[in-house]
Amino acid sequence: MPNRSLIFFLIKRYLRFDKSQPFISITALLAFFGVAVGVMVLIVAMAIMNGMSKEFEKKLFVMNYPLTLYTISPYGISEEVVQDLEKKFPNLLFSPYLQTQSLIKSAHSMNGGVVFGVDFSKERRINGVLNDALKNTNENDLSKNPFNLIVGKSLRYSLNLDLNQKADLFFTELEPTGLTLSPIMKRFTIKGDFDSGLKSYDMSYMYASLQAISAIRRLPLGLYDGVHVYSKTPMKDIEILRNALKTINHHGIGIEGWWQQNGNFFSAMELEKRALFIVLMLIILMASLNIISSLLMVVMNRRKEIALLFSMGSSQKEIQKTFFYLGNIIGLGGVILGVVLAFLSMYLLSVFPIISLPADVYGINTLPLDLSLMDFTLTLIGSVIIVALSSYYPSKKASIIDALSVLRNE
Repeated sequence: MPNRSLIFFLIKRYLRFDKSQPFISITALLAFFGVAVGVMVLIVAMAIMNGMSKEFEKKLFVMNYPLTLYTISPYGISEEVVQDLEKKFPNLLFSPYLQTQSLIKSAHSMNGGVVFGVDFSKERRINGVLNDALKNTNENDLSKNPFNLIVGKSLRYSLNLDLNQKADLFFTELEPTGLTLSPIMKRFTIKGDFDSGLKSYDMSYMYASLQAISAIRRLPLGLYDGVHVYSKTPMKDIEILRNALKTINHHGIGIEGWWQQNGNFFSAMELEKRALFIVLMLIILMASLNIISSLLMVVMNRRKEIALLFSMGSSQKEIQKTFFYLGNIIGLGGVILGVVLAFLSMYLLSVFPIISLPADVYGINTLPLDLSLMDFTLTLIGSVIIVALSSYYPSKKASIIDALSVLRNE
């Protein structure tokens, strides 16, 4: 049975600053702070990666909708199909839409974008961004004049347009003018603006009425390019809807979820996160090498003491545990300090605007932080394993010192 009082006595002795060999203590301090910095950086980096991923997911989810029905034939989706789905799935919300490309022109500049023709009363139920834009807008005004337009706030500012001001839209559909074909031009009234938080959407998305886009594209009312679907459990409902579409008479309708529309984007972010985790874990590994060098220097410097302890009856287990615990105290102390510094850093980053992001590049202005329990646990487990492995070799080296040879020669 190892003598615990002896082990803890030796640990206290070896943890003191050695004035005769200050380099050994300095190396131990470097190992301690190196592990702390590595753990802190890893935790903060994982929190930032998670925060960015969730922020983009939230914004993309808002603008891309949980589920989308789209046509895979030139016949479109009929109103009868939409009504049939609404009867079968009263728990889901459906909003049909038409889509077209357009150039919007003001007196000062011009920009291109996508115009969605929607039923505003249905679309606002499933699109919170559009609903916020319509809060100060009278729905009767929207229904009286079909040629009203809701644009992104960034687009409105770039075109220097005011609310209730008119703007010309040039569509990709053509109409005969004399001996040539020219793009259809229609004048719309800017009735509202939205702010999704992603500048790319705010600069390119516009919303008009179904009647206006149907007239411009010369389509009969009740024929749509697709249907936006709101579901609280889209990953479950996508298969239910796919099976239901097989029983409905239609000319070809497909369905996709928001995660399928942006699958490559989130896969790339997940790959970046894993690569960053591995790279930053190497920082902790590099810091732990100082633990090895520090303990080996202590072992070499205390060879006489270790030999005397062996001669006085100390066992190899006691010596091995002494140096193993010594390395763990240095390393785990660094881990604990790193965790404290990480949470302090995240608090400061979330409370004070220390880092601001360009909205036109990242889509957000502030640095999002969201540390998951899984990432935190993996960081702690990885750090503890590295520290334990770093402490094992020096402790094993100390336990196999030849006491007789040391006492004879030194």
